[in-house]
Amino acid sequence: MLTDTTTQIALTARNLTLAYEGNTIIESLDLAIPHGQIVTLVGPNGCGKSTLLRGMAKLLAPQTGAVYLDGDAIAELPAKTLAKRLGILPQSPPAPEGLTVRELVAQGRYPHQTWLQQWSREDEWQVERAIATTDLQEFANRPLDRLSGGQRQRAWIAMALAQNAQTLLLDEPTTYLDLAHQIEVLDLLYQLNHESDRTIVMVLHDLNLACRYSHQLIALRDGTVIAQGRPQEVVTEALVSEVFGLDSRIIPDPVTGTPLCVPIGQGVRHS
Repeated sequence: MLTDTTTQIALTARNLTLAYEGNTIIESLDLAIPHGQIVTLVGPNGCGKSTLLRGMAKLLAPQTGAVYLDGDAIAELPAKTLAKRLGILPQSPPAPEGLTVRELVAQGRYPHQTWLQQWSREDEWQVERAIATTDLQEFANRPLDRLSGGQRQRAWIAMALAQNAQTLLLDEPTTYLDLAHQIEVLDLLYQLNHESDRTIVMVLHDLNLACRYSHQLIALRDGTVIAQGRPQEVVTEALVSEVFGLDSRIIPDPVTGTPLCVPIGQGVRHS
């Protein structure tokens, strides 16, 4: 089980309103993401999780309000400056056919390139370190399309690491992965947070895994924050009913002691 380490704020949203094609998804939202913690956005499909992540990454311009990174308004930061401080991994990102792991990871160094210095020893070191951190050395020269799902996700995370950004945003990093590969990716994120104090904000659909790996959860419904706090504070039977519209029982996880949500459906069989 993770424990809180600091109350310093990494990301802040103030009066944030986000919309697509005139349809408001997030309205007048206030939010604070603690530095050096793993914070997971949870909620039903269409509740605004991915939209909020895009807004915090400057991929979606707000209708009102602002997002601040370590106190600086991201709207006022040049793209390269922001990319050095904030890494974003979209859901199921596409990659050019035939691209190798090392070539993909090297793309994370583009924000650090200048006209006078296109590639440096520092760039090379950061790429090799990212590959080693994600345990991809033996796959470094292999095309992405020849990797397993978990290995491919690790390669994308390595690219974000090569940026050397202190804050990482990940949109459903375990999507389409089987359980073993989900754990592989989440263990890596835990390691990155634990060893380098990186702030990690991610979207997960699996509430139980979110409880296991997060310092804090943010529960969203209809673009509104219903609750934020430690998993033990957020995940209750009442909240699961309110946010997901689902009856459940919450019991301690036998491995971690974090909340374990046992859903109750109409097709329940009794032994």
